Amino acid sequence: MPPTTTPWEELVTSALLGTDRRPPGTGTAPGPVALLDAAALHTVRSRAGLLPAPAAERPGTAPADPRPPLPPAARHRLAQLLADRAAPTGAGGRRGAAPDLTELIPQWLATADLRGYRAPAELLPALLDAARARTDLRPQALAFAGPRGLWLAGLNPEWRFALRGSSGAAQLPEPTDGEAVRRLWEEGLFAERVALLGAVRAHDPGGALALLAGSWSTERAEDRLMFVDSLRSGLSGADEPFLEQALSDRSRNVRATAAELLSALPGSALAGRMAARASSCVNPDLTAAAMSVAVEAPHECDAAMQRDGVVTVPPSGRGERSWWLGQLVEAAPLGGWRGRFGGRSAQEIVALPVADGWREELHAAWCRAAVRQRDPEWARALLGSSSTPPSTGPGTASLAERSKLLAILPAAERAAWVAGFIAAHGLSEAFQLLGVCTVPWSEPLGGSVVDALDIARDAGSYPWSFSGVMGLAERCLDPAAADRLEVLTTTPDEPEDASPGAAGYWSEAFRRLVSTLRLRAVMEAELAAGAA
Repeated sequence: MPPTTTPWEELVTSALLGTDRRPPGTGTAPGPVALLDAAALHTVRSRAGLLPAPAAERPGTAPADPRPPLPPAARHRLAQLLADRAAPTGAGGRRGAAPDLTELIPQWLATADLRGYRAPAELLPALLDAARARTDLRPQALAFAGPRGLWLAGLNPEWRFALRGSSGAAQLPEPTDGEAVRRLWEEGLFAERVALLGAVRAHDPGGALALLAGSWSTERAEDRLMFVDSLRSGLSGADEPFLEQALSDRSRNVRATAAELLSALPGSALAGRMAARASSCVNPDLTAAAMSVAVEAPHECDAAMQRDGVVTVPPSGRGERSWWLGQLVEAAPLGGWRGRFGGRSAQEIVALPVADGWREELHAAWCRAAVRQRDPEWARALLGSSSTPPSTGPGTASLAERSKLLAILPAAERAAWVAGFIAAHGLSEAFQLLGVCTVPWSEPLGGSVVDALDIARDAGSYPWSFSGVMGLAERCLDPAAADRLEVLTTTPDEPEDASPGAAGYWSEAFRRLVSTLRLRAVMEAELAAGAA
């Protein structure tokens, strides 16, 4: 067939109108065949006429990673975990008795990072894919991937999250290299600048503040917010002048964050102003026969209060005065209440009756203050005894707030308190509290969780109600507990009032728990094999 001279646009018109109405005008074949032949020839000629594209710039050499390699068995285990070979789900959504490998990846990565291993080069793509799919893996996965992982992420747009989430310590200049620091601060991406600010702050807090103050007026509001928030790490009295100036920032969110950070410094001027306001609202009731707490909430939110971070408009369903009171008490230094109430301890102050129904509001504000100021004495007082029901104890009935108070206490004390709570109230309300306990669970916490599960099993309780706690136990129990849990893997006789099929579920769940604990023990041994 001779080359066609019919333009491509005319062929498209023939195809749209039909070859009967607009014949392609090429060749002797029937109209449709001639049209397809001409289109095919056009395509071949177009492709043949393309000039080769210039070669892309060759990527640089991947940076060195001096960390030691994984032991062979641990490298094979990582490949298995990243292959997403999770236990198959059975009928009715049941997981079966095999361990869920995907749930063990975070723990494996944490142990590998702790031992200082480097990621195998051939597994970096799978590791970055896993981190892209699961944001909870990213901090540990990127730390394990190291500088080579960040180098590889720069070559694939799908892995750019790694560059946004961390600019990589290896890519930052030395904090003492003033010229390199200044250049990156002025020209770097936002994530790089945040990382740089943190690195300089760890080395020279004053230098970091000077760096931030120098460009403060030209920064975007959302960037100023992130920069101020980054001052939480290493917060000290030296930050007060800068944060005091930020109280006048044009961004409401920046002002609120600056006020929150200043209130976490008990010696700051803002904390003193808040203490004066709070003490005018909360006082010993001198008219009562026994010591109690009198509360008079503020009647207005003036301009000075607003500058110090008090939000004027309350959320829906909250009264203005109680909303303002809570913010004042939350920002006031907790250490000042002892003198206000005759030298009483935090526990004694919390135990005092509060007049006119203000107890819940006042205690909730003290809880927030204890969390903000990281005060373990007040945290203990507001938590009260673990055996006391949350609805009648001090502090707040909110388990979310209680978990924040627990996080302030030392790990061993935290675990003992939660163990007592489970022994007194069972597992149904303990899920959030267990989430703040150090892994692996130490005794008596691990034993109290197993005992509570065993009691629920023997009672024929609805088993799916405990699936969340059972999943936590798989990840958090000490692997050494596997042998003593073996007895719970048998199928018990079902009580008459038990949920149908409960006995079989419990047996399956405990078999999965035991097998997971044993697998975790093997994984830890594999990672320890490379230790000198």
